[in-house]
Amino acid sequence: MRKDERHRRTWAILASLVLLIVVPSALAHAILMESNPSSGSLVAGPHLLISLRFNVRIDQPRSRLNLIGPDNSEQSLTIGKQTSADILTAQATVPGAGQYRIRWQVLASDGHVTAGEIPFTVK
Repeated sequence: MRKDERHRRTWAILASLVLLIVVPSALAHAILMESNPSSGSLVAGPHLLISLRFNVRIDQPRSRLNLIGPDNSEQSLTIGKQTSADILTAQATVPGAGQYRIRWQVLASDGHVTAGEIPFTVK
């Protein structure tokens, strides 16, 4: 076997190993693709329709949405009936203007739990 052929085979094996390691880990977690309100947005209150879309199906009964207020108070939100397997929705009423966060925790269909926060401001 020639040296350049061995070199190509070595790189092909290394690339295959990287794919075997990276691809399953990327598919193993729910990734937030879109949200309303979006991160860093300015919205009008007091009534908010919250919508989060993920890259995979979400297990709604085992997922959580909380609204964190400007004073760090935490309100558990009731997740609405899913109209799509990758979307969670909820409604919230905010008491006033300020900086808020939506804290989410979801269980993806593959069994992995993912969590995050979406900061936004109510005018």
